[in-house]
Amino acid sequence: MSIVSRIAHSSAHAEATAASPGGKPWWETLSPDFPFRQEPFALGAVDRVRVGLTAASDVLLRTLGACIAGPLAFPLGYHPAKFRDALRARDLYVPIARSGDPTKFLTRPPRGVRISSHPGRHPLFRPDDGDCTDLYFESPYVPFDPAQRRDYLRHEKNRIAHARFWKHHGPTSRPTIIAVHGFSADLYHLNEWFFALPWFYKMGCDVLLFTLPFHGKRQTRFSPFSGHGFFAGGAARINEAFAQGVHDLRVLVDWLEERGVSDIGLTGVSLGGFTSALAATAEPRLKFVIPNVPVVSIADLVLEWHPIAEAVRLSLAAAGRTLVDARELLAVSSPLSYPSLVPRERLMIVGGVGDRLAPPKHARLLWDHWNRPRMHWFPGSHLVHLDRGEYLRQVARFLGEIGFLPQRSTKAA
Repeated sequence: MSIVSRIAHSSAHAEATAASPGGKPWWETLSPDFPFRQEPFALGAVDRVRVGLTAASDVLLRTLGACIAGPLAFPLGYHPAKFRDALRARDLYVPIARSGDPTKFLTRPPRGVRISSHPGRHPLFRPDDGDCTDLYFESPYVPFDPAQRRDYLRHEKNRIAHARFWKHHGPTSRPTIIAVHGFSADLYHLNEWFFALPWFYKMGCDVLLFTLPFHGKRQTRFSPFSGHGFFAGGAARINEAFAQGVHDLRVLVDWLEERGVSDIGLTGVSLGGFTSALAATAEPRLKFVIPNVPVVSIADLVLEWHPIAEAVRLSLAAAGRTLVDARELLAVSSPLSYPSLVPRERLMIVGGVGDRLAPPKHARLLWDHWNRPRMHWFPGSHLVHLDRGEYLRQVARFLGEIGFLPQRSTKAA
């Protein structure tokens, strides 16, 4: 059975979201009321209470975040004139999304990118049998849209990619897990805990935490918060930022492979879950991909973030466009537009029933698109991952079954 949690959907029927051969693409077949639907689940009395309480905290944070981030992002990238400019880029992006071939957009990075390192600064986890180093390199990414290149590349800090790497001593290469943080949540200390880094390290894995474009040390000048630049430049910027994230991740895969690492897996949470799912469409060398509370359609998501939603609706109406047009413009960077190159049996999704920042219907869409691989639902929200220990055990069991872990343990950190 593909659902490995005690929580399951209350209905076994999925909404058709992917295009059949010769049919309409997902952004046209997905229901226009998708942003306003609730995903049905079969919950017991205790879980209903837990989900309700944790979901309320997400709604509060979502509203607060929308009130703060909206005024900072909308004037820069989502006013009507800017939106009309973005629509002019559709002739570049949409044919690629319709083709179903991600290699036209998610291009392979050049080989031999020089990666530098220095000792990790103040890590919480300091293994006795390994080292913690901070990696950095100049991203070779060049925006696909020529009209975006000058503005995009002028952000010099974003052109330097960063990661933190925990590696065991010794000449033998270990299986390596690459983990990708969520929106505005790039702090290494936070992600050491969230991804249970010491636990997987003690199982024999090396672990690498990757910093997404426009986050952390990659923030734009005068950025009011980490991640602001990822979305503040408008729809075209979003497409290019996702492409750069996948591009830089593949630079790290090349670097690990050159050092003899044959088993490399990828996981990510929230925005990192989106990025990891997108990477699965372009990077066949990945031994597994595990998106955690992922989003798959930014256009639909933003319509649940009030009061940003109202501003976006006004921009769409002023430009004479609809939600379908917004989906179409961003479809080139959505994992729903392409098949996964990682086999179904090496895919797993983790979703939160009470998640109101990345609602569970997005994880459900990805699950259906990937032909229903292993799925674990936890009774918590985007911020409060109740039963986290249980889903970590499920992840460890999954990695053991596919032969990724050098040794097994079922006691979660």
